[in-house]
Amino acid sequence: MKIAFIADSNVGKLARWLRMMGYDALYFDHIEDGELVQIAMRESRVVLTRDTHIMKRRPVSTGQLKVILARSDRTREQLVQVINDLDLDCRTAEFTRCMECNAGLISRQPQDVQGKVPPYVYLTQTQYMQCPSCDRIYWRGTHWQRMKMELEKIDGCRHLNDQAAPKREA
Repeated sequence: MKIAFIADSNVGKLARWLRMMGYDALYFDHIEDGELVQIAMRESRVVLTRDTHIMKRRPVSTGQLKVILARSDRTREQLVQVINDLDLDCRTAEFTRCMECNAGLISRQPQDVQGKVPPYVYLTQTQYMQCPSCDRIYWRGTHWQRMKMELEKIDGCRHLNDQAAPKREA
């Protein structure tokens, strides 16, 4: 079973990047800590936050609930932390979830999106995905390519960091 996440308002961009990687990542702009913890417990989700108060909650302190407390306020560093902490492989960005609302995307034929995407996109792209919830349409254009390259760089950093870590002598 693939890891699922729930992110609070202080790590919203992180949730979007995890969605890009194909992970189910709920995001709430405004949610009480107690409700966030309840949803995470009920749905077996890893909590992503920068809120140290969540760490004091009983399900967290007893080990019932996995929480990643982001050490940085920079999205890239948060993503590297999550990738390293959970040993995620981001080399294959699945791009199966809507970046906006987290719903699973549905494959669409070019004729299904004609008039719904810019004319140049329609002429140059052959694969489309659409969100059944918010109707947003996605294609693998330059924005997707840049995000995929950024993920590949981040994954490369993990391996470089592992090799660069100083070894302790026994």
